[in-house]
Amino acid sequence: MKPCSPPQSLSQALERARLDGALDRANNDVVLIVDDVPDNLSVLHDALDESGYTVLVATHGEAALQRAAQALPDIVLLDAMMPGMDGFEVARRLKAMPQTAHIPIIFMTGLTETEYLVAALEAGGVDYVTKPIKPKEVLARMGVHLQGAREKRQARSALDAFGYASITVRADDGRLMWQTPLARDLLLRYYGTTAPETPEPVLSWLHRCIEYSMADAAVQVEPPRLHVEQGPKRLTFRLHQQTGDEDGSGEGGSEGGGDWLIIMQEVSDESVIEAMQLSFKLTAREAEVLYWVVKGKINRDIGDILGTSPMTVKKHLERVFAKLGVETRTAAAGMAMSRIRQLHPQFEG
Repeated sequence: MKPCSPPQSLSQALERARLDGALDRANNDVVLIVDDVPDNLSVLHDALDESGYTVLVATHGEAALQRAAQALPDIVLLDAMMPGMDGFEVARRLKAMPQTAHIPIIFMTGLTETEYLVAALEAGGVDYVTKPIKPKEVLARMGVHLQGAREKRQARSALDAFGYASITVRADDGRLMWQTPLARDLLLRYYGTTAPETPEPVLSWLHRCIEYSMADAAVQVEPPRLHVEQGPKRLTFRLHQQTGDEDGSGEGGSEGGGDWLIIMQEVSDESVIEAMQLSFKLTAREAEVLYWVVKGKINRDIGDILGTSPMTVKKHLERVFAKLGVETRTAAAGMAMSRIRQLHPQFEG
């Protein structure tokens, strides 16, 4: 009996691991050349190899998509006219996949009519070169786009390192086009969604922000932020800027459309709960109850959050009142907020 093949996702993961071991990503940019003419591949391969690039090749559209998903090259040189799936369709599919949407695509075409060049850019290309190919011109164009892509990767990696995740969302259809690893984990934890799906609350907020920005364009005021709470943790979304280069169509789309870069940050109030516990000599559970009272929650809601009954919450709250020397939840919340502001000025009650 013929052994079963592993699932496609597993096969791709294994292949990607193998490729990562073979590709010297620390010292070389990886280039994927897609062309159905062997002579074109040969000329470009030799020129790029001599210039220090790690070169991968594909001779048709399906192979290009598979190789791009496996190897995640730093840039793609894509022939526009190929039999079967042409370069325009390959580009559209690459831009539709979150893991490859950020990769710059340079079209190679012998068609110089404006409509074809426009089609190349609309399909997701950042640039084009005309045939017959001149290797020096290709190298020059690649250098420009690789530098820009490299700087953005470094910036996004730095954001993740400091706890700021980022995503790019296409406003026209709500598609999540790009995300950092931290952003992927946060969206999954808070909303249970994965790319290319953008959580509906985030998309609705984005559209409100765009309307707000367009209405007050002359004032240059930052749109309202989105806050989502999960226990003592809070995820904040901030609209950063409209993009239109490596993340999207190349032109930024129409006013209010196009792709938008969103910065996310998770903040935990666990240290606030601990501070209340120490300041007022409370138990851990009493401090949690007081925290949610400060947040304006009623006993039933606090019970749901902490997994206990409203009656138990009431008993904890009575002990909190006694330790704080107050008689009402309003007084307890006021005293707690005053102390929290001293220790954690950034706290949002």
